[in-house]
Amino acid sequence: MPLVEHLRELRNRLAKAVLAIVVVMIVAAFYSEQLMQFLAEPVPKCEDLANSDGGNCAIVSFNTLTSPFTTTIKVSLMAGLIVSSPVWLYQLWAFIAPGLHKHEKKYTYYFVSAAVPLFVGGAYLSYVILPVSIKVLLSLTPGGSANILSLDEVLDFTIRMVLVFGLAFELPLLLVMLNLVGIVSGRRMIGWWRGVVMGVFIFGAVATPTTDPVGMIALSGPIIVLYFVAVAISLLNDKRRARKEAEGPADDEASELDLTPESIDSAEPVAALPEQTGKDRVNGYDDVT
Repeated sequence: MPLVEHLRELRNRLAKAVLAIVVVMIVAAFYSEQLMQFLAEPVPKCEDLANSDGGNCAIVSFNTLTSPFTTTIKVSLMAGLIVSSPVWLYQLWAFIAPGLHKHEKKYTYYFVSAAVPLFVGGAYLSYVILPVSIKVLLSLTPGGSANILSLDEVLDFTIRMVLVFGLAFELPLLLVMLNLVGIVSGRRMIGWWRGVVMGVFIFGAVATPTTDPVGMIALSGPIIVLYFVAVAISLLNDKRRARKEAEGPADDEASELDLTPESIDSAEPVAALPEQTGKDRVNGYDDVT
């Protein structure tokens, strides 16, 4: 396919992905109040200022005039990204799939069926550990002080946690995808395990909005487990690919060309044309021309 056709296909697939996100955002905007209550649920709320001394609870409210509008947009956008994830993940993989062989295109459905549960699992795990992380942060409040939190800030904190955990759970799937297209092998991936473990813990400490070790361990632990699962899948795929190569190319694959240059001395002489067998010249030339 020419470059212009590739760019046109990329534009069409991006348009479909954005359209799916926008449609879900519009629907989620009608339920924004319920979504805000759901996302702010992990914060222990105080009934009044008299009970907000220390870090036991917090008062959640809007602090600016534009906060309700911006918060609604953020919550709707998050709902659009999560609910429409099957669509935009499929469009992402479908743009790459034509470069694969016919027998490898079936991985499109495997990719989508694995990416969606991983993203949802990461988002759910972040929501589970949110109460623990928030309690750790609130416990640092000195006595005699009250926690009056902006609902916009609380929802922004929750959304960041959900998106960071959801996208981080896709990293092992990205490694499997790179292995399927032949960019990285499973043996090379297993050789990276020390650096990957260290890098994942550093990523968990930087990416999580909380400063407590609970969020870092909760994010890093599952990613490390998923990384070794991705390594095992890649090793199995490498063995399968090696077995296929030993059996020969498939019907839709071209055989490998032998591009090794051949010596002129060892080349077989080319048979001369009938007009070139004699010593007589034809029209003054030594060949039929």
